[in-house]
Amino acid sequence: MIIRMHLHPNGFAIASYVDNQQYDRRFLLKKFAFLAAFAIFLACSNFVAAQQADAMLGFGTVMSPSAASCGASGFANYVCPEKGGLYPNISADVIFHRRVGIGFDASWRASQGNFAGVGVPYRPILFDINAVYQPRLSKKAGLDLMGGIGWQDTRFYSSNYNCSFVSCTNYTSSNHFLVDLGAGVRYYVWGHVFLRPEAHYYHVLNNTDFFSSGNIIRVGASIGYTIGPE
Repeated sequence: MIIRMHLHPNGFAIASYVDNQQYDRRFLLKKFAFLAAFAIFLACSNFVAAQQADAMLGFGTVMSPSAASCGASGFANYVCPEKGGLYPNISADVIFHRRVGIGFDASWRASQGNFAGVGVPYRPILFDINAVYQPRLSKKAGLDLMGGIGWQDTRFYSSNYNCSFVSCTNYTSSNHFLVDLGAGVRYYVWGHVFLRPEAHYYHVLNNTDFFSSGNIIRVGASIGYTIGPE
């Protein structure tokens, strides 16, 4: 309890701070989930007309170049830069006419971090849905350019479990809407298998409740497989 009060001098605890925002955030996420499901439905219904589809698995890390070091944010919360750690990611896209399509990407911190070094485990998770453009550079190489919207779910863990009729969880979540841009260079190393070094920029709205900046850069590389002509 002392640790939580240190993190939130005027909020008394991480859980209480997050719970006060749950209604608005749930409404936002439900709205976004509906739009995401609709976009995926359109993609699936038109899959037979697609030129190609790609599935990827990758690893990377995140940094926040403009973020301040850990410290108090006014009289509210104790905040830290959102950086470091290993971030696996999974992504997929469907490409239609003129090398344009839609894609989905999810990335998360593989191991729980120690927030501010005070023993509070946490894990950020990034989701985004993008418009994708894939111009060719050569027979074996091409660009992946993308931009879209999504959300960040930052989970703070404890030893206490909250149970509902469906499941039990031992974390509280802080969710924020984001916009993102990304770019990668794919190179086919064998048949339909390719490697893609990549970079993604996220602007997370109102991300300063726990972190010292809303600007995040994720860098890494993925291995992927193309269904259709490479």
